[in-house]
Amino acid sequence: MSQNSTKPDKPGQVADAVKGNWVDNLAPIKLRPYLRLSRADRPIGTWLLLIPCWWGLLIGILEDEKLFANDFWLFFSCAVGALLMRGAGCTWNDISDRKIDGAVERTRSRPIPSGQVTLIQAIAWMLMQIGLAGFILLSYNLSSIILGFSSLLLVAIYPFAKRFTWWPQVFLGLAFNWGILLLFVAHTGGLSWPIISLYIAGIFWTLFYDTIYAYQDTQDDLLIGVKSTAILFGQDAKKWLIIFIIFCISLMVASVFIVTQDRTILSKIISFFGVFIFFLHLCFQWQNFDAQNNKVLLNLFRSNRNAGLIFTIFLCLAIWV
Repeated sequence: MSQNSTKPDKPGQVADAVKGNWVDNLAPIKLRPYLRLSRADRPIGTWLLLIPCWWGLLIGILEDEKLFANDFWLFFSCAVGALLMRGAGCTWNDISDRKIDGAVERTRSRPIPSGQVTLIQAIAWMLMQIGLAGFILLSYNLSSIILGFSSLLLVAIYPFAKRFTWWPQVFLGLAFNWGILLLFVAHTGGLSWPIISLYIAGIFWTLFYDTIYAYQDTQDDLLIGVKSTAILFGQDAKKWLIIFIIFCISLMVASVFIVTQDRTILSKIISFFGVFIFFLHLCFQWQNFDAQNNKVLLNLFRSNRNAGLIFTIFLCLAIWV
């Protein structure tokens, strides 16, 4: 098997699923197609949706120097919410892209084009996930509830973005980093410039990692006529990726600088060191980027979970000192 092969190892398995994942090995057989539809066999997307939520909450705590009992609920409930909304978003994406997915080697094994799930079943599964996530959202304050429901518009638009713009990753970034604003508002009750700066930084981070991901599909995307930053950049990928890194880190530094002004020296040092290690991780990905090797591209994309968790851990440490 070649290094770029995307053939599933088992019947029903999605081509780019994590090998040996719990869905394909442990989940009830009848539930597996639905869990695959929600990408439960590929948890990286849930992490990339959840981590910005944690950033927003932790920055809020750093800014007002207050930790409430409700913050522990926010921290854990947004994890469940991210799992549900990522599942609902992926289901909607597969519903919208069912014809396109059937024409792309990496995605034709997904539940809808492969016939594991019908269109009606997929819609019902999506609505159930949105409903459950909505119950969690209703436990937050009014401002964050309004923000949460407004994100549905971004989720609805994203699958169609690659049909009308070369920059669909921007729409993904707007949607995937909405949790930064949502959890900040859930803690503080309002928005401020530091969190807006961090939100835009998150969008550049998404542009970085999803461009890496998109290079896996460039040949198929060209054949079927959909757009992506990978096709737009072509051989100039590394030039654009370094630009995304610079903007992302600059905006993160600005956010951390403002929110830690009244914190201790140690808290400041820890916060900035977290940004620095995050920066080093992105540079490592940039250095190892190989547009011709799908295995490398997928591994680099998945490594962004660790990159995001690095900053999360350092923000947690900065709160306690």
